[in-house]
Amino acid sequence: MSKKAVEIEDLLKLVSVTDPKISPDGKRAVFVQTKMDEEENTYHSHLYHVSLETGDATPWTYGKSRNSQPAWSADGRHVAFLSDRNDKNQLYILPADGGEARAVTDFEKGVSSFRWSPCNKKVWVNALAQDGKTFTDKEAEEEDGKKKPEPYRATAMKYKMDGNGLIEQDCHRQIGSVDLETGAVEQLTEGPYHFSLEAISHDGKRVVYGSAKEENQDFIFRQSLYMRDLDTGEETAIIEHDGYYGDAAFSFDDARLAFVGHSRTYENATQAELYVYDTANQTTQCLTEGIDAPIGDYVVADHQQGAQAPGVVWTKDDHLYFQVSTEGDVRLYFASLDGAVYPASPEDEHVYGYDIARDGSFALAAISDPVSPGELYKLAISTGEREALTACNANYLEQTEMIAPSSVSHTTEDGFSVHGWLMKPRGFEAGKKYPLVVNIHGGPHAMYANTFVHEMQLLAASGYGVLYVNPRGSHGYGQSFVDAVRGDYGGGDYRDIMGALDGVLGENEWVDTERLGVTGGSYGGFMTNWIVAHTDRFKAAVTQRSICNWISFFGVSDIGYYFSDWQHGASMDDVDKLWEHSPLKYAKDIQTPLLILHSENDHRCPIEQAEQLFITLKSMHKETEFVRFPEADHNLSRTGKPNLRFARLQEITGWMERL
Repeated sequence: MSKKAVEIEDLLKLVSVTDPKISPDGKRAVFVQTKMDEEENTYHSHLYHVSLETGDATPWTYGKSRNSQPAWSADGRHVAFLSDRNDKNQLYILPADGGEARAVTDFEKGVSSFRWSPCNKKVWVNALAQDGKTFTDKEAEEEDGKKKPEPYRATAMKYKMDGNGLIEQDCHRQIGSVDLETGAVEQLTEGPYHFSLEAISHDGKRVVYGSAKEENQDFIFRQSLYMRDLDTGEETAIIEHDGYYGDAAFSFDDARLAFVGHSRTYENATQAELYVYDTANQTTQCLTEGIDAPIGDYVVADHQQGAQAPGVVWTKDDHLYFQVSTEGDVRLYFASLDGAVYPASPEDEHVYGYDIARDGSFALAAISDPVSPGELYKLAISTGEREALTACNANYLEQTEMIAPSSVSHTTEDGFSVHGWLMKPRGFEAGKKYPLVVNIHGGPHAMYANTFVHEMQLLAASGYGVLYVNPRGSHGYGQSFVDAVRGDYGGGDYRDIMGALDGVLGENEWVDTERLGVTGGSYGGFMTNWIVAHTDRFKAAVTQRSICNWISFFGVSDIGYYFSDWQHGASMDDVDKLWEHSPLKYAKDIQTPLLILHSENDHRCPIEQAEQLFITLKSMHKETEFVRFPEADHNLSRTGKPNLRFARLQEITGWMERL
């Protein structure tokens, strides 16, 4: 029996498996499973328990809620997690031997993250609190129960954020603890700046947090790390200079602290490194300076929901494990304190979640590749052997045809190697001609990878070849490569994409050169606009959450006022340069039919960018249409309401029917 083609509604069948956490005794684990709910038009995620001895997996939470960030207590008797079952995320505790979860917080603004205290009797929390107030203070309710609209006063440039809307400027993220027996809450930090809870020492005497201790946060783009002695209150700066540092973890003997971070040498294009701080000598060493790739996961995909992975995990023998984004893969890496660093997982896959047994004998890893949406595996560290612990997507894969991409690459005139993937259309027959769609990622400092992307599979199932590449600016190919796009938007990056297309056309006679399409979102939307304004080779184009005018972007985006300087080396005192890199300047040259997709609540690339482009093209009598998505932000394609994600994909595939 032949397998069916990938369809838009397959998103309802796909299951996201993320965030594995091994119990202290190494005999069991919890993970998070997420599914779409078509009726509720949302997502539900639940904790699952799996025995590492038998492989049996059972759900531990139920109902119509999103549960996340599971973590074992040090004695293995409880699992703490966050749940939005009562609107905002609150902290819940679940007995590991069975029983109901109970809420231990009821904060006005919810809880963002937490860490267990090693005494098992309290949990440290990170949560928003209004300046001068505590987590537990409640806002006064209106007498009639109806809240009247109030004016919003902005006093800072960082007054809005994509996915959050307008920011409460008198609220900051603070750190405190909750006594699990009494419910008593103690707040540790205060002040008009944010603190991030990073780590608690195994003896329970020290807490590590990140902060940029500047009251004016508008031009503060750093997070330093500090350690506080809970007995004396003494604070020690671990690293305190320009850059962003976090994901801290103590070694089991508390003698060292590992953390991940990067300087601002190349602004937001700077690759992250792994550092180890000696708590006695107060010295820091970088363990990964020999790796020309960033620590962490920089993959662009559309399936995994709430994928979280630790920055670094210690074993009891002082070995460390962490992710590295490298040449289209995210691999698990090993490091020792004497300088040994090497991969601990194979090529050609995406390790998007992991945990390591305390004795270092095995890892649990959530792994995807281009034809597998992702499952949880147990990996033997010494042999590399793996055992699948989940098969959540097995039935779907048995019934549905996946198209495996082939790797493509070409060398540019200035010596860069540009890597990507080519998918043939479903039902491919040699000797026939087929249309091809070029799909461009956002960022630009992200990367396509050897991972499952439903959108790519859908395009191939719809009869299109699909080309997706990592042009300069993408992570995973070295610091000079990721930095090369800065100051040159529409230059080398444009040539990289077009060069990849030319290489594919030269080696694949099945591609119909008269039936080429192009699409992309965010930076990929900018590049789609730029491409159709600089060549008429494409017969159809779909630009998504795009940028067309860097001058207006400066003032309307939640990041515009600093992103433009970082990426173009220009602010509003050099509008000529901003305009030079703006696709809108070249709108008169656009001949390709262009569909414009944009979310109403996008604060990263605000919808006025789409409005400008649409009206300008219409005034010039160009072929264009504009589709607006209500109740959606910049992440529509990944985490948007299911019906809107379906509609978006229908718009893309429908417009490409012009090919």
